[in-house]
This record gives sequence, structure tokens and C-alpha cells, in this order.
Amino acid sequence: MPKMKTNRAAAKRFKRRGSGFKHRKAFRSHILTKKTTKRLREMRGLHTVDKSNAPSVAALCPYI
Repeated sequence: MPKMKTNRAAAKRFKRRGSGFKHRKAFRSHILTKKTTKRLREMRGLHTVDKSNAPSVAALCPYI
């Protein structure tokens, strides 16, 4: 059986960590003036992918 291919778009967006897959929050790139400071603060850093979505991300990125 041939090797599986990693989805390159997903590989750039997710990193595998001990607690699961980490990702950056959406809506943090532009039009930030209308967003509250609390909302922006909560979007900082890396966040864990929800456990219901983790199998899908794992299938897209089998080798990372």
C-alpha cells in the first residue's frame, strides 16, 4: 500500500503537541479596531483543536 500524503494546507495550520493538535484562532488578521480587547486577548497564542475535530485533522496530517 502506498504512503499517505499529508494535506499541505492543514500541515501549515496545525501542529501536533502532547495534548493534541494546536492551531491559531481565526479572525485575528485584520479589522481589529471593532473587536473588543477581551476578544482579541482570547485569540492570542495557540489553542487546542476540539476533540470532535481531532480525528479529521489527524487524517489530514498523518506524519506531523
